[in-house]
Amino acid sequence: MRWSLKIAHIAGIGVYIHWTFLLLLAWIAYAHLGAGDDVGAAIRGVAFVLALFGCVVLHEFGHALTAKRYGIPTRDITLLPIGGVARLERMPEEPWQEFWVAIAGPAVNVAIALVVGVFVVALGQFPVASEVDDMVKTPFLWNLMIANIVLVVFNLLPAFPMDGGRVLRALLATQMPRVKATQIAATIGQGMAILFGMAGLFTGAWMLLFIALFVYLGAQGEAQSTEMRAIFQGVPVIEAMTTRFRTLTPSDTLRHAADELLAGHQQDFPVVENGRLLGLLHRDALITALSSGRHDAPVRDVMASECPAVQDKDRLDQAVQLMQSRGCTTMPVLRNGDLVGLLTAENVGEWTMIQAALRDRREN
Repeated sequence: MRWSLKIAHIAGIGVYIHWTFLLLLAWIAYAHLGAGDDVGAAIRGVAFVLALFGCVVLHEFGHALTAKRYGIPTRDITLLPIGGVARLERMPEEPWQEFWVAIAGPAVNVAIALVVGVFVVALGQFPVASEVDDMVKTPFLWNLMIANIVLVVFNLLPAFPMDGGRVLRALLATQMPRVKATQIAATIGQGMAILFGMAGLFTGAWMLLFIALFVYLGAQGEAQSTEMRAIFQGVPVIEAMTTRFRTLTPSDTLRHAADELLAGHQQDFPVVENGRLLGLLHRDALITALSSGRHDAPVRDVMASECPAVQDKDRLDQAVQLMQSRGCTTMPVLRNGDLVGLLTAENVGEWTMIQAALRDRREN
């Protein structure tokens, strides 16, 4: 994730902290000092947030390490002011695997709450009844235990993109197709989002409105994503690739490439020499080079090779997943080593819309 600083590398997974998280720490300290608390209280407030987000990191590692058991790698874990994000390459399609991956995060928080609870009892760190609502005056460990319990309850709400939404979808998918299970879980999630939004409007709690928007869009996005994957299932790349494209040679100038860009709708150009694919010239790279006055520079100086080629008989869902993980908008398609097409994000989107329209027509 952009604007993030790597702070650790654990179990093969990079842990990053987004710069906005530092603003959160600064705001916590400022809020304490602005309320008239002493420096010690401000330090304790910042320490509590750090401890809480340490629990969040462990929560995300619960997901990541469980996913690893099923052969699913995690790209990274990033700390944001709103929580942690573990970027798994994908969620498992098998219902019980998804169930265990989803439940692993909250299970970690349950374990943390139990361990901290033992120390609360052993050290007698219970709050005084009159101070139970004042986090500054209540004991540190008590606050940490309660915070983990809240994390468990919040994450197990049956709404995407929280863990509870995935748990619900996994359980439903044991009895029905995954797409239908997702639609039911997403509908429940959006219903909860509406309730959150109404509660936020009537109480003036703007955080509830933010959560409502987050849940509603998350549920909608998950339903659309699952439906798209269902459409892709069993479909080869050749069905969605474009076969009308222009190529460039390594010695072509960027001026010539710009002419080709203006002459048609193609955004990225395969670079081919003696029938062999060498790379791609991306539109953004071309525009950047032209803006620096490199009109007569050869294409070979600007082309890139970070977007791998796929075979025309490869599965479309796997190719799209690879495209997204590499951040590619275009991927060359080969057959027996020969370039036969391009798989572009635009073409995939158009193909998906056509298939969805045809399916709706058949169902009606």
